[in-house]
Amino acid sequence: MARILGLGGLFFKSADPASMREWYSRVLGMPVDEWGAFFTPDAAAAHPGAGTVFSPFGADTDYFAPSEKEFMFNLMVDDLDGVLARCAEHGVTPVKTFPEEANGRFAHIMDPEGRKVELWEPKPME
Repeated sequence: MARILGLGGLFFKSADPASMREWYSRVLGMPVDEWGAFFTPDAAAAHPGAGTVFSPFGADTDYFAPSEKEFMFNLMVDDLDGVLARCAEHGVTPVKTFPEEANGRFAHIMDPEGRKVELWEPKPME
């Protein structure tokens, strides 16, 4: 049967793509080149049960605030405290942090063009 296997990529418009690639590389440590960042299935192997979520939200949601964009994206991280420390070194502070929950730990930051980025450290599987 033909079926969707997962998210193959995330593509978005940017006023300055080179600056956006540089920001994500410098602030979040993503391995970015002129094509973007390519992730392997290592994350799923390291965190069984952690996958990609495809979730439409209601048009009246405030979950993406303070962003006015129609979407946000979630980046899985292996060390949320470490990523937030790297962000702080570059003047990026969370707009929201969350208490640990069943799925792990989360924090929200904003990129320079006003997109909300959710950082997620999955809870280790037991």
